[in-house]
Amino acid sequence: MTVLYSGHVQGVGFRYTTSQVARGFDVTGTVRNLPDGRVELIAEGTREELEAFREAIRSSMGGFIRGEEVSWSEAVGGMQGFRIVG
Repeated sequence: MTVLYSGHVQGVGFRYTTSQVARGFDVTGTVRNLPDGRVELIAEGTREELEAFREAIRSSMGGFIRGEEVSWSEAVGGMQGFRIVG
C-alpha cells in the first residue's frame, strides 16, 4: 500500500507518530517527507492489517490530514521493520 498524505503533515511529528503507530501492527515499511509538502507512506502487510493501520493514523493525526491518495500493489518483500527515511 502506498499513501500520499497532504495537508499540514510536515513539521508536526507526522512521520514520528506514524512510526510509533506502526509498532502496534504487523506491517513493514517506510514514511518520508516529499519535496512538494506531502508525506509518503509505503507499507506491506495483509490488507486487513494495512486498513487498520491507516485508520489508526487517521485517528492519531487526522486533524493535519487534508487528503489521502491510496494505491495498492503486490508486496515486493525485503522490508524489515518500519522506519522513517529522508
